[in-house]
Amino acid sequence: MDKFVVSGRTRLEGSVEAAGSKNAALPMMVAALLAKGASHLGRVPRLRDVRTMARLLETLGTRVTPEGNHLTVDASALTSVEAPYDLVKTMRASIYVLGPLLAREGRARVSLPGGCAWGPRPVNLHLQGMKALGAKVEIEGGYVVASCPDGLRGADIVLDIPSVGATGNLMMAATAAKGTTRIQNAAREPEMPALAAWLGAMGARIEGAGTSEIVIQGGAPLRAAEGDVIPDRIEAGTFLVGGVLTEGDVTVTRCAPGHLTALLAKLRETGAEITQGADWIRVRGASRPAAVKITTDFHPGFPTDLQAQMMALASVADGTSVITEQVYHDRFTHVGELARLGADIDLDNNVAVVRGKPRLSGARVMATDLRASAALILAGFAAEGETHVSRVYHIDRGYERIEAKLAALGGVVRRENEPLVT
Repeated sequence: MDKFVVSGRTRLEGSVEAAGSKNAALPMMVAALLAKGASHLGRVPRLRDVRTMARLLETLGTRVTPEGNHLTVDASALTSVEAPYDLVKTMRASIYVLGPLLAREGRARVSLPGGCAWGPRPVNLHLQGMKALGAKVEIEGGYVVASCPDGLRGADIVLDIPSVGATGNLMMAATAAKGTTRIQNAAREPEMPALAAWLGAMGARIEGAGTSEIVIQGGAPLRAAEGDVIPDRIEAGTFLVGGVLTEGDVTVTRCAPGHLTALLAKLRETGAEITQGADWIRVRGASRPAAVKITTDFHPGFPTDLQAQMMALASVADGTSVITEQVYHDRFTHVGELARLGADIDLDNNVAVVRGKPRLSGARVMATDLRASAALILAGFAAEGETHVSRVYHIDRGYERIEAKLAALGGVVRRENEPLVT
C-alpha cells in the first residue's frame, strides 16, 4: 500500500493544467451503452475509478480501448446485464449502468454500490425514478434486479433532493422511454449539461440540462458519438485552495471558471487576489488567509467536494471559520486527522468551528476518503516537518498524477510504499 510523504512549509507557485472531470467521464462512458457502435471520448482522466468503470463495461460485453487520455467504448454487442459486486463495491458511480441497461436490454441486475465510507447515500432515488418510468424493481441478495419487458414510458419525476447520480441515471434511461419525461428538482451541477450534450451528440432530445427541470423526448434512435470530457472543477479547485493555503501564486489552465464561482467568492474573502480568463484562473494568496464562513450546498452553491480542502485552509487562517455541511451531514472524517496535525476544530453535528493557527505540525495521518486525502496533503504543506498520508488509494480514484502536478508547483511530495502491519 502506498503513502505520500509531504514536506512542510512549502509555497505553491506556478501553473498546472486541469484534467478532465471524473464525475463527467464516468456517466459519459456508461452512456455509450445506449448505442450499438464505437464511441470515442477525449480528455478522459487516467484514474482508478475510470479503470474500474472500464472493467465493469467490459463485463457487460463492451470493448474499452484506452490510449493516453482518449478512450473508445465499443458497445456493438452486449453479452451480460449484470454488474457484479466485486467491481461495484468499490465505486458508487457503478449504479449508472442501471438506466442504460434497462433502456437498451429491458433488464438489469446491478449490485448495490460501495464507494467512500461516509454518509448514507441511498440509491432509492434511482430506483423510484426507474419505477416511475415503468420498470419493475426489486432488491434480491444485495442486487437491484429490474426489468421492463414492455419498455419504459415517459413520466413526470420529482426528485426529493437534486441528486447528481439519480438525475444522470434517469436522463439516460428516459432517452429510450416512450413519450416525454420531465425530471423536476434535477441536479444542476456542470456534469449534467455535459452528459446531456453527450447524449445529444448520440441523437437524444434533451432540454433544460443545467436547470432544475430537464425534459427528455424519448424514443429517438441513438448512435455512437465523439466528444471531450469537461474540465474537473474539483481538481482545479483543490489546486486553487492550495495556492491560497500556502500563501502562494497558482494558475490553473484548461479549466472552466464559470464552474467555480462559489469557491472563487470564498477565496476572495480570505484576501486572495484572483484573476481569470476564458479557461484559466490565477490565485495569489494573502500573507495569511482570513477566516471564512462556508455552507455547502447543491450547485450553484459551495461544493461539498471542496469542503475538506477549505477546512485545511481554515486550519491556518487568521481567525475563526465556521463550516456547515448540509449536503452530507457526516462528511467530517477528516476532522480527526487534521487535529493530528494540530488543527483546532470543534465539531457539533454538521457544523465545524475552526480556530486558525499560524502553523501546523507534521504527523502521520490516514486518508479516509477521496477529498479528505487532498485536504491532508495541502495541510501537510502548511505544517512544520514531514507529514505521512496513508491510504492514498483514495486519492488515486479522483486525482490524476497529483504528486507530479504538485511537484510542478514546487510542492515536495513523494509516493512511497508502506508495508502492511500484520
